[in-house]
Amino acid sequence: MAQKKDAVPLELEDYVLIKTGDTLTIKLDELTILPKHQFNSSIDARYYYWFQRKVYKAYPYAKLASQRLDSLNVRLKRIKTKRGRRRYTKRAQKYLEGEFTDQLKKMTKTEGRILIKLIHRQTGNTTFDNIKSLRSGWKAFWYNTTANLFKLSLKSEYHPESINEDYLIEDVLQRAFIDDKLVLQKSKLTFDFPKIAASKKGKVDLEEYKKMFAKKKKKTSKKKKKS
Repeated sequence: MAQKKDAVPLELEDYVLIKTGDTLTIKLDELTILPKHQFNSSIDARYYYWFQRKVYKAYPYAKLASQRLDSLNVRLKRIKTKRGRRRYTKRAQKYLEGEFTDQLKKMTKTEGRILIKLIHRQTGNTTFDNIKSLRSGWKAFWYNTTANLFKLSLKSEYHPESINEDYLIEDVLQRAFIDDKLVLQKSKLTFDFPKIAASKKGKVDLEEYKKMFAKKKKKTSKKKKKS
C-alpha cells in the first residue's frame, strides 16, 4: 500500500502503440556533416585559424545589425505619418551609432570586409542597399566609419558558391554553429553550403592571405631600411 502509484497519462498523444509489421518514423534534428579540412601545410592551417578569429569577431555585429534593421523596418511599417517615420528613424540612427561606432573603429580591414559581406548574408541586402533608404546622416555614419575607415565598398555581396573568401567565411560559420561556438542566425540568402563544401572536398585556399602578408612584410622591411 506504501508503494507510489503510477500517474494516469494526461495526453494520450504522447504514447504510440506499435504493432508487429508497423513502420515507426521518428523525426530527427537536421545534422550537417562537412568534409575534413585538407591543408597544404601547417602554415596554411595557421592562416585559416587566424581568419577564423576574424569571422568570430565580425559575425555577432552582422547578426545584431540584422536584428536591429528587421526591428526598425517592422516598426516603420506601423507608423503611418512621414513625420513619425522620420522621428523614429532619427532616434534609431543615434541608437545604432552608439552600438556600432566604437566596435567598428577597433576592427581591422579584414574584419571590416568580412562584416560588410556578413551583413549581406544576414539581411539579404548589401550594406549600401540597407542604408540608401534611410536618412543622409545614417549614410554618412556608415561611409565615414566603415567605407573610409577600411577603404571598402559597401556594395560588396556574399557568394560562398563562387568567391573563395566568402566560402571560407561560410565554412568557419557552419563549423562554429555545429560546435555551438556561435549562435545560429539563418542567412536570408539561398545557397546549399553542404553541397558547395562537398565539391571542394575539404581543400582550403589561403593564397590570397599569404600574398597579402608577404606584401606587408616587404613594405615593413623597406621602411626599416629607409630609417
